[in-house]
Amino acid sequence: MDVSDLLTEAYDRLPDLVRAAVDGLSPEQLRHQPVPGANSVGWLVWHLTRVQDHHVADLLDAEQIWVSGDWAGRFGLAADPDNTGYGHSPAQVAAVRPESAQALIDYYQAVAARTGSFLAGLGPADLDRVVDETWDPPVTLGVRLVSIVDDDLQHVGQAAYVRGLIQAD
Repeated sequence: MDVSDLLTEAYDRLPDLVRAAVDGLSPEQLRHQPVPGANSVGWLVWHLTRVQDHHVADLLDAEQIWVSGDWAGRFGLAADPDNTGYGHSPAQVAAVRPESAQALIDYYQAVAARTGSFLAGLGPADLDRVVDETWDPPVTLGVRLVSIVDDDLQHVGQAAYVRGLIQAD
């Protein structure tokens, strides 16, 4: 298995996990916070998608999908390319209001399709390219791609857990 196939295998697991976390939930359920200030299913899936969109767009030196269409409007937000959810206050978490589960699924699918195209063209030497010199040691493409998928898998697992809490009520 080459590096492109390996990374594709990891990232290709996410669309089904995202769908399973949100499919069939109402907008109210997507916004439900198990306790005040906690992350909702909708926020968690929005955030993991925003991070992937933001980071992959940066790797491609391209515009984020978030700002290229009416994605932000489907979440009750402005199309701010810097708003990925990092450091969100409880009020900012509550302000992420997906219109439907399908909005989350559609946005993730759009981001995943671009990520998949990017991964398909990678070779082993590409992974050593430094993509962020602000860290010590500098971050390589390989490290960034592992970081993105790791973050996404953690958040989609959290979303599935919160979904279980909603369904248990």
